[in-house]
Amino acid sequence: MPGEPPCPYCNASELRRGAFVRENDLCLLSIKPSETGALEGAGIIVPKAHRPTVFDLTPQEWAATQDLLLQAKAHLDATLAPDGYNAGWNVGEVGGQHVMHAHFHVMPRFQDEPLAGHGIRSHLKATRNRRPI
Repeated sequence: MPGEPPCPYCNASELRRGAFVRENDLCLLSIKPSETGALEGAGIIVPKAHRPTVFDLTPQEWAATQDLLLQAKAHLDATLAPDGYNAGWNVGEVGGQHVMHAHFHVMPRFQDEPLAGHGIRSHLKATRNRRPI
């Protein structure tokens, strides 16, 4: 829309800059070095066409995402040898999506992390997250 900033994932040049990149006709995988030392090896898989959420992907984009997810795992297994993974989508602002272009997170996890064993739902299951009655 006029006046809105351009989508940072529609122009993939920033996703490619300084990153390990793999792509197919429909999606791109970007794994950048960690800027903070946390989440080393974390990456995202982005459809090349602008899709606001995972629910907007075509069946072909789902298959293309899976193809890159398997390539990401092979690369991370070979280079970092993680002990586990978190993988998933954030959808909508309330769901934690800050860029409104669908992107699949791939996060290697390690036994020696302070939060090892905490999954992607652990903070959501906390009693402090209970909705008001």
